[in-house]
Amino acid sequence: MKIKESPSRIIFRIVNVIIMILLAFVCLAPLLHVFFASISDPILLTQYKGGIILWPLYDATHPITGMGYTFVLGNAQLIRGYANTFYYVAAGAILSVLLCSLGGYCVSRRNTLWMRYLTLMMTFTMFFGGGMIPTYMVNKWLGIVNTRWVMVLMGLVSVFNIIIVRTAFQAIPASLEESAQLDGAGHMTILFRITFPLAKATIAVITLFYAVGKWNDYFTAAIYLLDRKLYPLQLILREIIVQDSGQNVFDAGESANNFSQYKKLLNYSTVIFATLPILCVYPFVQKYFVKGVMIGSIKG
Repeated sequence: MKIKESPSRIIFRIVNVIIMILLAFVCLAPLLHVFFASISDPILLTQYKGGIILWPLYDATHPITGMGYTFVLGNAQLIRGYANTFYYVAAGAILSVLLCSLGGYCVSRRNTLWMRYLTLMMTFTMFFGGGMIPTYMVNKWLGIVNTRWVMVLMGLVSVFNIIIVRTAFQAIPASLEESAQLDGAGHMTILFRITFPLAKATIAVITLFYAVGKWNDYFTAAIYLLDRKLYPLQLILREIIVQDSGQNVFDAGESANNFSQYKKLLNYSTVIFATLPILCVYPFVQKYFVKGVMIGSIKG
């Protein structure tokens, strides 16, 4: 039997749907603006003085174009920056997940000596750090300045991620580990064959956290990298959009007038080019997001 809803309930549902649609539009509008601008005609795009673009700008004499993406895909510096960023994200994510899992496993042991004090020491580093200059001096002493290692090692271990992993590991029944120990399993076997698979939602979440943070990181490269061949994509993107030095990047024999004509189109195309991998990966990881964060935040 279908229950008849009250008028107030119906009004609430209608208002709720309208609000959610508006929120979705607010989230999607900037992305749609950048995408439609990236395929618009460069002349009409330069002349456009309106607000958000929700449809490509074109007419009979100025068709939709993919010229911006042709420039981007044909530019050696951007492709090299893309490859560098993939390397930094992939290598860093693997090492970060491994180290955060090891750290989370150690502090999640119920009988670990001085576990509370160890956790307090780790938490202390979340609020107090040595600063930029001491960090630079340490990296210079280690000999990793202007190398790929500085991009991989900086920010590799996050105390926040360790705490999330620790709480997720503590939620796993102790009886599973005790049974494995009775069968002769050591700590590494318990971690990688029992604990790790059961906490895959949390592992996926911290991987996403690290990957997004490293993908968007340009500040570390701006401080520690001098060789342009090591630049990540975001630093090159910053040169194009923020520093207004895109003509040095898109050096393809174009005159200053032609570059000025295509500058807006190249900016929008480069933004889509830079954000596309995250947009493609996020839908596959999103299903683990809420579950992983909640598992990692049940206990303190």
